[in-house]
Formats: sequence, C-alpha cells, structure tokens
Amino acid sequence: MGSRLYVGNLPFTADESSLRALVVAAGHQPTDITVVKDRETGRSRGFAFVTLASEGAAQAVVQALNGKDLEGRALTVNEARERTAGGGSGGGRGGRY
Repeated sequence: MGSRLYVGNLPFTADESSLRALVVAAGHQPTDITVVKDRETGRSRGFAFVTLASEGAAQAVVQALNGKDLEGRALTVNEARERTAGGGSGGGRGGRY
C-alpha cells in the first residue's frame, strides 16, 4: 500500500480544512490534501486525495475513516491508484464521421 489515499463520497461542502481536521482526528497528520474541483464551477466533485508520511499511517487512516459518516455520507477511503493511459480523452460525437 502507498501513502496516497483516495477519499470518495465527500459532501460537496467539504474542503481541505474540514478533511484535514477529519484525518487529524483519526490520529495522523496529512502531508498534502487535494479536494478535486470542477473547472467551470469551482465546486467540489465529491472526492479528494490525501497524502500521509508513511504507509502505516495511510493504512490506519483507511481503517479509521472508510465507511465513516460525514454530513450524512459514508466515506470511501482506499489506496489511490495511478492513472492509466488512454482513458477519458472526451471530445468526439460518439458516432461515425
């Protein structure tokens, strides 16, 4: 397991400071937090990435926060996976040209 975590099913009101407070309350200090936001609206897209200093800390945070309720939503917390090449380029009309 790596030290970077995916946190999903976040309430749209969640921001870096509220997520940091949640991780700190679980007993660990995150080194970086990025709440992913919509480019056009600036509103949270409902997920974030949290980096911790060690794999052990990351495992402890997964255990503490996965399934935890935050503003009526059960969080999904697991190891972040690296992006794979070739996905989601968008564009196109979805049919023949």
